[in-house]
Amino acid sequence: QVQLVESGGRLVQAGGSLRLSCAASGRTFSNYAMGWFRQAPGNGREFVAVISWNAEMTYYVDSVKGRFTISRDNAKNTMSLQMNSLKPEDTAVYYCAATDTPFRFALRRGDFRYWGQGTQVTVSS
Repeated sequence: QVQLVESGGRLVQAGGSLRLSCAASGRTFSNYAMGWFRQAPGNGREFVAVISWNAEMTYYVDSVKGRFTISRDNAKNTMSLQMNSLKPEDTAVYYCAATDTPFRFALRRGDFRYWGQGTQVTVSS
């Protein structure tokens, strides 16, 4: 059974930093793109960042460029999101996701097959 489990979310003050982690089990994702999405109350699930299978390509939503960094460790089957200079508008549930098409870069929510349960990030002003 494939599982993605996020961790690291918590309450933090504006301007602070957090590091989210995603641990995968049940399957190795070393050949698959992985990404982060987020969903704020009353909003749809929004793309945040994606990383290619070999970590050579990354892409971010404009609102987090220069503040967030996505990374992965294929040997450990994990992925991370370093979030700096956090803002109240970053408050959301953050979801880890993985595709099921090897070596394909993905940006659309529909391209991601596997999802975690989410971790809450709250940024206070």
